[in-house]
Amino acid sequence: MAEIDRDVLKLEMTEWRHDLHAHPEFGFEEERTAAFVAAKLREFGLDDVAEGVGGTGVVGTLKRGSGNRAIALRADMDALRISEQSTAPYRSGNPGIMHACGHDGHTAMLLGAAKLMAGEGGFDGTVRFIFQPAEEWGKGALAMLDDGLMQRFPFDEIFGLHNMPGLPVGHFETRAGPVMSAEDVFEIVLRGLGGHAARPHSGQETLVAACALVTNLQTIVSRRLSPADISVVSVTELITDGTRNALPGIARILGDARSFRPEVSAKIECQMRIIAEGIATAYNVAAEVNYTREFVPLRNDAELVDAAFAAAGTVFERGNIAVAREPMTASEDFARFLDHVPGCFVFLGNGEASAPLHNSSYDFNDDGLLFGASFHAAIARQRLGT
Repeated sequence: MAEIDRDVLKLEMTEWRHDLHAHPEFGFEEERTAAFVAAKLREFGLDDVAEGVGGTGVVGTLKRGSGNRAIALRADMDALRISEQSTAPYRSGNPGIMHACGHDGHTAMLLGAAKLMAGEGGFDGTVRFIFQPAEEWGKGALAMLDDGLMQRFPFDEIFGLHNMPGLPVGHFETRAGPVMSAEDVFEIVLRGLGGHAARPHSGQETLVAACALVTNLQTIVSRRLSPADISVVSVTELITDGTRNALPGIARILGDARSFRPEVSAKIECQMRIIAEGIATAYNVAAEVNYTREFVPLRNDAELVDAAFAAAGTVFERGNIAVAREPMTASEDFARFLDHVPGCFVFLGNGEASAPLHNSSYDFNDDGLLFGASFHAAIARQRLGT
């Protein structure tokens, strides 16, 4: 097998990334993206390419030697409903949708790793290249698992990565144990009796009750949970049916909660219901609480974190490899796979000048593409041997 020219591969990955960026697709709508990925994997000569896994997911399989172990490498493909603010020639051609989280770069890096490993080998066993839909929803991993991912394409370990704005390109971070939080989503609906703004005493308006409830929800973290438990409760929307001179009879409070342990999530929900019921009684309105769990906590396997650091040492300069200082309260659908096999999720620098994730001016830094592809290949080769 001939060694693949890394400079040429970087140019190819840049072209793929720009094409994907110009054609973003929302979760479970990644038809063009999935077709692009599948065509490339077949072009590279993978042993099997399965489409439509979990809706729009793609799984490529590459086997070498006689080893019976399998390693999975995962990338996400979906974009966000954000209008891009960019003058780049490859800016989004789909109005209102853009790759504001770098999934175009993640997909291009995993494609680059597939080309590297198909062309050069260097391992004994099976590599599964998993291209997941709908990560932003927190639904794509479950959809693939429900579609028989583990039975149809079994693997022993899984690795994933994400770009990190603010971290210089060419830098690598991860940590053992908790890495990213669970995300719970809540909606509290207050129902009363609206009426004229000049006669508040004649009804049971809900806006003052909603304001009191928003304020009191902040006491869940500050007064009802242990300071040792990292958690966040954020109200993100307050919607009523009132207008300038009419008091609302309905108020909806929406938001999300983050935590790292199921017991903490359960306590947040319990305290939220207690507070909502108490406020409703005090203000003579009715309260309905809808609480759902969208993302589970992401916890890295300690042994695989050590393996990831070892593999990173073959790709990154020693001074650019670090242990992440603390868990993040953002969430990641990759965690669903860790309910089935051990795994490790890592972060690669997207540049100190990078706009934040989920920002309309964000763009993936193409200088990081080769680092990601090389790390994917290095960890798979290390875990599968030769």
